[in-house]
Amino acid sequence: MTATRIDGKAFAAKLRERVGASAAAFAEAAGRKPGLAVVLVGEDPASNVYVRSKGKATVAANMESFEHRLPADTSEADLLALVDRLNNDDAVDGILVQLPLPGHLDEQSIIASISPDKDVDGFHVINAGRLSVGQSGFVPCTPLGCMMLLADRLGDLSGLEAVVIGRSNIVGKPMAQLLLDANATVTIAHSRTKDLAGVVKRADIVVAAVGRPEMIGKDWLKDGATVIDVGINRLPPEPGADKGRLVGDVAFDEASEVAAAITPVPGGVGPMTIAVLLRNTLVAAHRNAGLAVPEGL
Repeated sequence: MTATRIDGKAFAAKLRERVGASAAAFAEAAGRKPGLAVVLVGEDPASNVYVRSKGKATVAANMESFEHRLPADTSEADLLALVDRLNNDDAVDGILVQLPLPGHLDEQSIIASISPDKDVDGFHVINAGRLSVGQSGFVPCTPLGCMMLLADRLGDLSGLEAVVIGRSNIVGKPMAQLLLDANATVTIAHSRTKDLAGVVKRADIVVAAVGRPEMIGKDWLKDGATVIDVGINRLPPEPGADKGRLVGDVAFDEASEVAAAITPVPGGVGPMTIAVLLRNTLVAAHRNAGLAVPEGL
């Protein structure tokens, strides 16, 4: 068996196109563009690249991008004051505070200060609670993107056995809840799981989000499984190379021998994260303006 490659990059491009068209229609109806505010504290190189990518994607999707770049020594009181201003700014529909924050800032306090209705990252405890009880809220972008890829590939997930490897608040836990809501039978596995390989071997759907390069090989997978690889890890550079190659938590080549479908790294889940962020911002804009959310988002 040679697995079908799940092309997250192509899916994300189509989602961004739909979002851009709907954002243009929103601007005509509301008299303003949807607005996303991104707050970056400090000069973390990876965060800088990510924020630039978000800004470009936001503008390309017919939305307003509001960037706030603060020095690394910004006080918690000043950061909270900025978030409060953004919460009360009618031009801002979504607020994203880029993580990680400098060590002197309490990430949970900052996330809790964001209005749940503008929390397009889906990290606020109220949105986590809404997800857990089946109410409408914002879901973290990466797991929602994974669900979109799964639905596109498999359609109805009812009755399928799913194993999520990893229990983070950002990916593992919300991923499990989304799968449960789709009527899959769900196991959350982690570093303390007994016979982890045996547990994963049962799964029709495997979502890997552990941050360990190529940990999951073909011997862990059921024949015909669908594999969503959230991990992104850079291996040490080979002799003469400036950078090591990027790999996922799944050994792609050998897993492809037994899986029915698998996401590559890069080009799988990664592109979905920003696309879903734009989607969440557009949804927030419609809710904030009292307009019906377009179908197909």
